[in-house]
Amino acid sequence: MFVVLGGHGHVTPTLPLVGELVHRGHHVGYACGPEFADAVTATGTRWVPLPGLPQFRPPAQVGPEVVGLWLRHIFAALAATYPPLLAHAREQRPDAVVYDATNWPARLVADQLGIPAIRTVPNLAANESYSGVDQALTAGLDDDPTMTALAGDIAAFAAEYDVGLDFAATMDVTEALNLVFVPRAFQPAGDSFDDRFRFLGPVLGARPDEQAWASPDPERPLLYVSLGSIFTDHPELHRTCLDAFDDDRWQVCMTIGSTDLGQLGPIPATVQLRPWFPQLQVLAHASAFLTHAGMGSTMEALYHGVPMLTLPQMPEQVVNADRITELSLGHRLDPATLDPASLRRAAEELISSPRIRDSIDRMRAQARDGGGAVAGAEVIEAHLA
Repeated sequence: MFVVLGGHGHVTPTLPLVGELVHRGHHVGYACGPEFADAVTATGTRWVPLPGLPQFRPPAQVGPEVVGLWLRHIFAALAATYPPLLAHAREQRPDAVVYDATNWPARLVADQLGIPAIRTVPNLAANESYSGVDQALTAGLDDDPTMTALAGDIAAFAAEYDVGLDFAATMDVTEALNLVFVPRAFQPAGDSFDDRFRFLGPVLGARPDEQAWASPDPERPLLYVSLGSIFTDHPELHRTCLDAFDDDRWQVCMTIGSTDLGQLGPIPATVQLRPWFPQLQVLAHASAFLTHAGMGSTMEALYHGVPMLTLPQMPEQVVNADRITELSLGHRLDPATLDPASLRRAAEELISSPRIRDSIDRMRAQARDGGGAVAGAEVIEAHLA
């Protein structure tokens, strides 16, 4: 049984893995919210219904207080999944529980019923040598009243269900097997992780439900612009991009989510705007990627060898963006000073830098060397055997 409540960056990389396990003859149940039910069943997997992840709309500027609210929001959503998960696992008795690192109720269920647990990690992993993501998430929250309220929520849950749980145990607990969806070369302190951690690199697969797309002009450099599935309402950024690339030198594909086209003004002929693009198809042709530096998007860019301009929105995305810069895989942009001229200059420098091209080529090879879904399925089988 796989358990991933929601979030595109958490669900999407597991789907090729469960598809590979089904292909090998295994019976797989996948517990998630209803918004991903169709994607799950398309892999040949049985959907195990969980209460959906309620919508959370953060402001454009995310500070510690917003992160605190998000942590309390996601705790409540996950806590609601514990009773149905426990009931299902008692009835069906899976041979293993494979759960997303944020989905601590699945770990409690596996522990209570004595079922082997395997953890999937769709972002940077943590150990004694590196815990940068957790530190970024909790920075500035020591005296925040929201965290005091969250501690009370956790204590009440632990008392109600008679389980051991504190804040640290909702964040990061290493299992006997941890499948990490990044290359070891991208992971800070990568050599310090022992054999409990298997770095699979990007786990990609076919996405048959996506709309078709083709590059209108393979000769022009293509900039792909997408800030992920949460931060989609940025008309000021969209207008900056339109003004930066309003000539015939570049072509641009830009996701605008639910943004009203009327807010954007004139659209250059070389720019395509859609609520969503089939990201893997576009990245296969892209010369550069303007991204929020979510780990899913980052890994897909590296798999296709696309350098990045980053505009992180959340603390873990800041960590990813800094790692991209540190490894010469792209540049982090400053939203306070971003204008059409500086954006155009950054894009031109990105695609003309031999140093970045060399770093991207080396990381692309590393990204494809982890084995992806096939290696993941093999290591799960070996672990359980």
